[in-house]
Amino acid sequence: MVKALYAFSGDPITYGHMDIINRAAKSFDEIIVGIGANPEKEYIFTLEERRDIAQKSLADIPNVKVVSFSGLLVDFAYENGIPVIVKGVRDSKDFEYEASLHNAGETQKLGIETFILFARPELAHISSSTVKAIQKEQGLIHEFVPLYVKQCLEAKMSEQYIVGVTGEICAGKSYICKKFEELGKEKGVQVANIELDEIGHQILGDLKEPRYEEVRETIAKIFGEKVRQENGMINRKALGEIVFDDFQQLKKLNEIMYTPLLVRLRRELYGKKGLILFNAALIAESDMGYLCNNNVILINVDKKSQERRMRGRALTEQQIKTRLASQYNFDEKFKMLDKAIKRDNQGKIWLLNNSDNSDSSSIENTFDDVVRELKVK
Repeated sequence: MVKALYAFSGDPITYGHMDIINRAAKSFDEIIVGIGANPEKEYIFTLEERRDIAQKSLADIPNVKVVSFSGLLVDFAYENGIPVIVKGVRDSKDFEYEASLHNAGETQKLGIETFILFARPELAHISSSTVKAIQKEQGLIHEFVPLYVKQCLEAKMSEQYIVGVTGEICAGKSYICKKFEELGKEKGVQVANIELDEIGHQILGDLKEPRYEEVRETIAKIFGEKVRQENGMINRKALGEIVFDDFQQLKKLNEIMYTPLLVRLRRELYGKKGLILFNAALIAESDMGYLCNNNVILINVDKKSQERRMRGRALTEQQIKTRLASQYNFDEKFKMLDKAIKRDNQGKIWLLNNSDNSDSSSIENTFDDVVRELKVK
């Protein structure tokens, strides 16, 4: 059996590291992933946390073992009978650095070889320091690290614990978020509620930045001038009558709004701490679970309660039928969310019934479970 050692700080592990490890695992019988402990280096995660994060991120590679070590890398390799050290190289600067380290290791006369793997071009820009810098400014890092790592970084660096809140129309998403805010005050837990619909209303309304004016221009061009008011704002009612009657039109609108919504969402997140509620109807349909690391409260409501609430919004029977048809039903939402959790190996769904006759204590029980599961501080 030929072993190889891949060592790094793991503060935190990224897709770049994981790709090198996965490729090395195809060339050797066993890969020992060594998490280094350097007393002169500052880490945001403890050694135990870095090891735990790496273990969970690499769990699906059977011939990988994660350990921690200190001291000279070649000494650790020699003592553990590992003849090869794997190095990932992103550019010529990395190559020169790793060559110097190899030559320095050769001076110890331990017979340890170096195995170089060049980073894939699409991953070469990813580094732990880059990921941390982006997270510091509330940027998107889900394409750089697994969602579990993203969740750990949000908690450690931003003190944020994000959970999605979704369900069918009139399931009571805003009501549940309001109750969570009240429970947070009672229990000494910071809770912030971010409503994606409200962000959308701002974009369609009076945000003055040129990009949002362009968004409104695009919407008027695609859906007709009748959706634009004299002041340049979008008439949401007129727009709704178009998109809720045609799923393809709704899809077009979502595509237009997607990037502006993400930008404004980042602004909303900035500076907020504690339990962050991401209230959005289309988390499942839009595959936006990555924003909350696939941690989602899925609200259920019986048809009688739902229709009563919809009629309370002065919707006609035809409008009710159309609105219901424009979104996934509860079962479809659950299936999509569950599929994302299995795909990403990360996340949890909390089911909460909010029908008119539901037990109100279930809201508090769910709140407590979310706080406990996400280890909200």
